[in-house]
Amino acid sequence: MDLKAQLKQAVETAAAALGAPLDVAIQETPATKPGDYGTPAAFQIAKAIGGNPAQVAQQLAQTVVLPAGISRVEAAGPFLNFFVDVGAFVRGVVEQPFAMPALGGKVVIEHTSVNPNKELHVGHLRNVVLGDSMARIFRAAGHTVEVQNYIDDTGRQAAESLFAAAHYGLTWDGIQKYDHWMGEGYVRLNADPAKAELESGITAIMHRLEAGELRGEVEKIVHAHLQTCFRLGARYDLLAWESDVVGSGFLGHGLNILEGSPYTSHPTEGKFAGAFVMDVSAFMPNLEESNVVLRRSDGTAMYVAKDVGYQFWKFGLFEGMKFKPFTTDPEGNTIWTSAPDGQPDTEGRFGHAQEVINVIDSRQEHPQKIVKASLGVAGETEKEARSIHLSYAFVTLEGQTISGRKGVTVSADAAMDEAQTRALAALAELNPALAARDDAAEIARRIGIGAIRFAMLKAEPTRKIDFRWEQALALNGDTAPYVQYAAVRAANILRKGAEAGYATDGTGAAWDALPDIDLALAKTVAKLPEIVAQSVRAHSPHVVAQYALDLATAFNAWYNARDKQGKPATNVLASPEGLREARLALVARLRVAFEETLALIGIEIPAAM
Repeated sequence: MDLKAQLKQAVETAAAALGAPLDVAIQETPATKPGDYGTPAAFQIAKAIGGNPAQVAQQLAQTVVLPAGISRVEAAGPFLNFFVDVGAFVRGVVEQPFAMPALGGKVVIEHTSVNPNKELHVGHLRNVVLGDSMARIFRAAGHTVEVQNYIDDTGRQAAESLFAAAHYGLTWDGIQKYDHWMGEGYVRLNADPAKAELESGITAIMHRLEAGELRGEVEKIVHAHLQTCFRLGARYDLLAWESDVVGSGFLGHGLNILEGSPYTSHPTEGKFAGAFVMDVSAFMPNLEESNVVLRRSDGTAMYVAKDVGYQFWKFGLFEGMKFKPFTTDPEGNTIWTSAPDGQPDTEGRFGHAQEVINVIDSRQEHPQKIVKASLGVAGETEKEARSIHLSYAFVTLEGQTISGRKGVTVSADAAMDEAQTRALAALAELNPALAARDDAAEIARRIGIGAIRFAMLKAEPTRKIDFRWEQALALNGDTAPYVQYAAVRAANILRKGAEAGYATDGTGAAWDALPDIDLALAKTVAKLPEIVAQSVRAHSPHVVAQYALDLATAFNAWYNARDKQGKPATNVLASPEGLREARLALVARLRVAFEETLALIGIEIPAAM
């Protein structure tokens, strides 16, 4: 029941009748003010048609047609306050499925994109979790979502790992995870005092990678990376390989599109003589140097030019790559890959996005701004506006800076192992009976993985994170276990109600018997569609993570509420008949809200805690 949306429509209709069509804001009234929802629309109307805002508010109160679930409206000075019919509102929340934003259109989200040279470390988890959560949220909002993972198979890092394995005569035992084994060689090479003398061998490997001769070796690392990401809950639609992006001529296609722009030129004198230059001053103001070299005077392209071409392809400005199946995810869905021996995308299955979101760390902020500006240079202003860099800050672990090159890190696999081990130990300490259950390992997995994901999501992406185990796994505070515990508590109430033979679906409910304290919980539950819309607008899942905390806090406040005599005010099973059934139905809807909310950020609810 999206009562705020209904109120918005009702007030806008009334405003139009008064001769002032406008976009109305509906807000929850502060706890110290009367009413449940309010609007300052009278200010806008008075400005448009003249008059005293307080008098306009009185007119508006007499004109507005109240939607079902609103019992009355009052003018409080220039504000309009609406009072909810508690029983009708809660019943609407319980019985009417939430209408998520139906936005439509295709969104391409690129995330992970870890160099295929060693295992993922704990710092990479933020990228994976941010991108995967955005994909879940945008799908919930009605978008078609394509998740891409860019594989830099021609880069120096991959070449160094492959060279190290051969140079040091390393042999994989078939047991150690393959990306971890490759990473050991990479770290060893970068600690080798003689590395500078080995440059010719590394360069030779890079040439072989560019020629596609060693792709099978890189694929082994990519398969290992995917296993790590699957375990974290991430899923992908397409692996786009750098060698294919280059080999398919994306660079040339992109530059050809830019050739016709009034913002590009081929200077014949000065420091840019002979180069192909793009002037981004109209799209990136206040730069010391607004001319971006895309192709040097010797004909070689700058690295950002390749990114420009790839972004143009994502938006469907040209075709090029071929594709074939690569593997399947844990649910059996096909993950595709670009491939020279694949089939052309004749149906436009990949790319062709209305919006592109690139999840890349904050170090790439300037290059990503250039990529965005290039769309404006190409005359694609709408696509420029919908070219999004989801920038995120670094992660430290227990205060320590992570360095994969120096081997100063904790792998993502080890972090997940540690999370599950600690979760199981906490279960054994808090409730030995839980630790002895047959599904104890699965309970610990859900708690551990949930703790990691939530720790990476709860803050705005631009804020740095210092990941600390005790904080992430705590049952109190802003953690996944805190929310999961509330969801399990709700399930326990429903289980006990069902065991006692009471209906949990609203049958026999006395909705009018519900007091205001139940309304407060129902209003929080009803916010989910609004939260999804906010998260989409902000391009950040932290909005959903914070709402999950709000939902758990609202439930705990309701669960622990006391009446004036200090007795429990919301003991569901001890409530009078009718009220009991209404509260059980509300708890059942709350439990669904927990599931829906946590699913948006890839967190599962354990069977018990």
